[in-house]
Parts: sequence; C-alpha cells; structure tokens
Amino acid sequence: MNTKETAEAFTALLKSGDHEGAAKKFNAEDIVSLEAMKGPMAECRGRAAVEAKSDWFYANHTIHEVTTEGPFMNGEQFAVRFQMDITTKATGERMKSAEIALYTVKHGKIIEERFFY
Repeated sequence: MNTKETAEAFTALLKSGDHEGAAKKFNAEDIVSLEAMKGPMAECRGRAAVEAKSDWFYANHTIHEVTTEGPFMNGEQFAVRFQMDITTKATGERMKSAEIALYTVKHGKIIEERFFY
C-alpha cells in the first residue's frame, strides 16, 4: 500500500468514527506520537503507549461530535484536520476545538503522528 492509499484508507476509517480501528490497522509497532503540550503524554513511543494515551483521552472526555477533513498529501506525509466538540468529564467544561494531525508513513504504516492545535 503506498502513502496515498494508506492515507485514504486511514482517513476513511476516521470519518466513519472508527478511530480505534484506524489505529490498530495502520499504526506501526514503533510509532511515535507528538502532542503540542508539555507533560507525560507529550511524546509517546510505541503502539501500546499511543493506545494508552488514546484510552486516557476517551475515558476523560465525552465526545459530542468530530468532523474529519482530508487527507491532504505531501510525499510520504499527509495531514488531517479535526474539529471537535467535547466535554471534559472532570470539570464539565464543554469546548470546541480544531486540530491538525500530520502523519508520516513508511511501508504502509504510520510511523509518526504529530498534532497541532
């Protein structure tokens, strides 16, 4: 699978709401995830660490709506734009946010994800 095919299939799963399935199918075992924040989840290395970060997010937020746009291609990378309507469970604060994710692909698998918000 080339990068464009990977990007299109991955993004199709995201658009259908299957974020977990997209990660399981396309994340490399040695994926690196980089968030635009400080703290223990700013950089996660390996599939298990990235899954744990995702599990934490879903356990601590109520997701009302996610809109996914893309993929936007550039060589071995592609970007996806997310718009989210979420509530933080601990505070009850509901917020809308926009985020860009930049994915790098090698041999049909995502080896790096980098988030901008």
